[in-house]
Amino acid sequence: MYQKIDLKHRKSAAVLRYDEASGNAPIVVARATGVAADRILQEARASGVAIEQDTSLLGHLLDLDLGTAIPPQLYDVMAELLLLIEELDHAKGRNT
Repeated sequence: MYQKIDLKHRKSAAVLRYDEASGNAPIVVARATGVAADRILQEARASGVAIEQDTSLLGHLLDLDLGTAIPPQLYDVMAELLLLIEELDHAKGRNT
């Protein structure tokens, strides 16, 4: 059964894994809504993981199956996010 999620009124989260050395696109490794999304966000904050709030991108990521690489049409936006994360890490004194 397919159910469209209203992202403006329900907390949602998607988790990506990216291995720069592999040269492969980021992969969706987790996704959730509601209480499970709250838990993902809580763990990310506690671990210092960068969190991006983009409902349009999130909608696309929630439609992907777990273990799926992001599609080419998301490469540009994902590249921008990865650069932002790298800049944030550099500003915090982390080496990426």
